[in-house]
Amino acid sequence: MDVSLLERIVSILTVDKASPLQTKSAHTVSFPTAHFEKYKKENNPHDPDNRSFVYFMVGTAAVGYASIAKNMVVGLLTTMAPSADVLAVSTVEVDLSGISEGTSVTVKWRGRPLFIRHRPQADSARVVKPEWLVMVGVCTHLGCVPIGGSGDFGGWFCPCHGSHYDTSGRIRKGPAPLNLVVPPYKFIDDLRILVGSQD
Repeated sequence: MDVSLLERIVSILTVDKASPLQTKSAHTVSFPTAHFEKYKKENNPHDPDNRSFVYFMVGTAAVGYASIAKNMVVGLLTTMAPSADVLAVSTVEVDLSGISEGTSVTVKWRGRPLFIRHRPQADSARVVKPEWLVMVGVCTHLGCVPIGGSGDFGGWFCPCHGSHYDTSGRIRKGPAPLNLVVPPYKFIDDLRILVGSQD
């Protein structure tokens, strides 16, 4: 062992009894590292700063973190997707063959009444086929259920606050701000519809 190193260690550990406050702490003394030089790895002459290894490690970590983040997002979105029982009640199939012209029926869809009327006249803006009208049977004012075949226009009348709808479900009189809502639906064949889906 180097003699100067031993002298340094002895001087650090020696305590002056006359003044105990003047002792040196070991962490304030710089430790000689010259004798570790033989163990250091030599620098790569093509990449002295070893950047390729650093880039590889950073890239690997980024791919790993991105994969973890993607799995977390997919897991979160999967928990918010509707379950099979919810999807099953989101559509209802209606057989139109038993509805004679000029009459209407009420069907339950998503917990709300659905009015289906077989009309002799057409209303191309609110229907898929001119002779059939399908609407959600909830007043657009405060959510009451209108009475069919009544009111000043022969369509629907909401007894809660006096909204009058015509035979096309359009608001004609009263406080309701909008026409009766037309839900998404499609014809499976000439006499069957599927409510809740347009594709």
